[in-house]
Amino acid sequence: MVGPVAQREAVTHLKAVMGLSERRACQIISADRKTIRYRSSRPPEVELRAKLRDLANERRRFGYRRLFILLRRDGEPSGVNRIYRLYREEGLSVRKRKARRRAVGTRAPILVEAKANARWSLDFVHDQFACGRRFRILNVVDDVTRECLAAIPDTSISGRRVARELTTLIERRGKPGMIVSDNG
Repeated sequence: MVGPVAQREAVTHLKAVMGLSERRACQIISADRKTIRYRSSRPPEVELRAKLRDLANERRRFGYRRLFILLRRDGEPSGVNRIYRLYREEGLSVRKRKARRRAVGTRAPILVEAKANARWSLDFVHDQFACGRRFRILNVVDDVTRECLAAIPDTSISGRRVARELTTLIERRGKPGMIVSDNG
């Protein structure tokens, strides 16, 4: 069970539906009987809750701190923690604004000629050895022929190393029309 209120409800339910004693119901849900029998001595905060609800409905974008300031201006002697507790219990939390989706229009696909060396894709694959040491593999793939032009494994691949490997690949295969990387 999560909290004492939920435990009390569970014990009440077990007593009503199953006809169990309070002691047995507490044993089943592993609750302390003192927790179940506890009655709050806190005075009801009906007026304060009503004020807080009214203010929150008037000013929907105000959070509990700003509502606390407004209540204090009205002469309410409550502390901020008390206001926060009531604010949560009443379910008055400010809803997050949805991010506006910006219309970017339709994306035109990049047209690729249907011949070898039109476009190469770079991709890094990460894995680790049984001992836990990590390594990477740089894969260079021709997108049209789906041929893997190079697979360079190493524990760390720097930008200079990528440039050097691409240079040797270009010397062997010729220059591609474009090189694409997903930056992943």
